[in-house]
Amino acid sequence: MATLNSTKFSHLTFILVGIPGLEAWHAWISIPFSLMYSVALLGNCGLIVLIATQRRLHEPMFIFLSMLAVTDLFLSTSTVPNMLAIFWFRAREISFSSCLTQMFFVHFGFVAESAVLLAMGFDRYVAICDPLRYTTVLTNAKIGKIATAIVIRSFCIIVPDVFLLRWLPFCASNVLPHSYCEHIGVARLACADITPNIWYGFAVPILTVILDVVLIIVSYVLILRAVFRLPTKDAQLKTLGTCGSHVCIILLFYTPAFFTLLTHRFGHNVPRHIHILLADLYVLVPPVLNPIVYGMKTKQLREQVGYVFSRKWKWC
Repeated sequence: MATLNSTKFSHLTFILVGIPGLEAWHAWISIPFSLMYSVALLGNCGLIVLIATQRRLHEPMFIFLSMLAVTDLFLSTSTVPNMLAIFWFRAREISFSSCLTQMFFVHFGFVAESAVLLAMGFDRYVAICDPLRYTTVLTNAKIGKIATAIVIRSFCIIVPDVFLLRWLPFCASNVLPHSYCEHIGVARLACADITPNIWYGFAVPILTVILDVVLIIVSYVLILRAVFRLPTKDAQLKTLGTCGSHVCIILLFYTPAFFTLLTHRFGHNVPRHIHILLADLYVLVPPVLNPIVYGMKTKQLREQVGYVFSRKWKWC
């Protein structure tokens, strides 16, 4: 096996298995995966272009939605093309540096998407609890600062993962029983103590994602308190309706995330191929469904899509 002239690691490459135990089904599994990825690309790119080109959508809620679409593209594009290459061409070899790069973007996308959902929760809080100050609180400059803070936070949280892996010696197997590189999966191949990796990998979701969830819950408690003070039931339902899309996307993102995290930590009786299949679907399902949910539940988006298509139809 090829080695590097370094004491830090010994493998030039890793071998990604795909979905262990389901190798014979890879070609069939690739069909829904490729279709879902195509829908994710089309939906999120279309959403970004629509929001960027239609002035009526240049509002804080839709700017945050375009940020969500960007993180969805990060999450899916950093993993799915590599999965499909494994399924179609058996291109299982990945260099150590490429593996670290992929791992960084996967975890970066996850942490960034959680932060964007928190920002969207703050947007709904201001819109409902303090509507008169909505345009002054969420100016373009402040939204830009929020976006910058999300990028910096995600980068600073995930970069230590890269260095923790680079310091490990890999002198045993280089076969990674996964469809893409993720922190703990790679660390388990090391022939050294990986306790710092395990604790850091456990602390990241505790200190970031769970904190984001708690803050989102607090924002919705305040939103519900404001809604129930409205004088009529129709007004209450109409106001809650503006939060419906965000709540659906929160459930789509966090439910499989926590399920995957818990099964990896405590589900020792769950077969490995179920673990990997869930992890693969996790990076695909939210990017596929998020544009569809917002497109179906947001009247302004539906109207702008209809407006764009009606103009194109006239030109034809």
